[in-house]
Amino acid sequence: MTVPDIDAASDFLFRAFGARTLYDVLPADADPMAGDEVEHQLGIPEGARIEHMRLMRIGESANIEMFRIANTDQADAAGLADFGLQHIAIYVENMNAAAYRLVQAGGTLLSDPHPLAGVEGGERNSGVYAHAPWGMLIELISTPDGIDYPADCQMPRWKPQHNS
Repeated sequence: MTVPDIDAASDFLFRAFGARTLYDVLPADADPMAGDEVEHQLGIPEGARIEHMRLMRIGESANIEMFRIANTDQADAAGLADFGLQHIAIYVENMNAAAYRLVQAGGTLLSDPHPLAGVEGGERNSGVYAHAPWGMLIELISTPDGIDYPADCQMPRWKPQHNS
């Protein structure tokens, strides 16, 4: 994900989801990655430069690579109706606590947590969309009542496993 400030984004991801920094791929004080080869390899506009890259991890699941890119025009974060990758979903055990942490960390809920629909429906199953401080769309989802998978489903949705 591309963010305007990696340290601020890291703080938000830590406070909201307990994400931990693994390492800086490109430290903020290193020479930026720029030039024809970088532009070609990464598909960034001519003249753009990568000034900071960091890898973080949320629990035993997602690794998140963040970029701070400068010297180019940048659009606002994509919305749900836009083509391509426009949000991440994070599984949470306690929806109300997770929503509270997200807001306390600087995010904004788009609504109150709400029941899930269709095969994801269940009395205690819920979800909510939110914006990170830089506008990226995040979905919180919780399915303690499970999912009523259709017969032709090839594999279940990923969900954290508990070690008892």
